[in-house]
This record gives sequence, structure tokens and C-alpha cells, in this order.
Amino acid sequence: MDKKFKECADKLRCLVSDIQGAPYPGSLDNELYYIWYEHVQRNAMECFEYLDENFPKEKDDISKTLKGVM
Repeated sequence: MDKKFKECADKLRCLVSDIQGAPYPGSLDNELYYIWYEHVQRNAMECFEYLDENFPKEKDDISKTLKGVM
């Protein structure tokens, strides 16, 4: 995979992960935030699915990560 595509996919994964960590709307009393939250969570999941289908992480990357944990 081209280096720039890999870098872009990695950055998108980080961004989507950060978005998914947004505070749940129940902790805030703001209807607009609730609407935004529902919308962005749905889009984040679609983005993750797209990335996984089109830019799969290499098996070598996973094994390197596992070796680092051990």
C-alpha cells in the first residue's frame, strides 16, 4: 500500500476513535449535542468499516503489536 494512503488511513482511524470517545449525551442537557452525537457515531462506524474493508491492517503489524505486549 502506498505510504500516503497508509498514513491517511491511520490518521482516519485515530480521528474516528477520538470521535467515538465523545461524552454520551445523557451527561449533557443539550438536544443539539444529542443529534450531533447520534449522527457522528453512525458515521464513525461506517468509516471504520470502510477502512477495514479497503485498508486492512497487515498481519505483520498485528504480530509486532502482540510481541510488544509480551
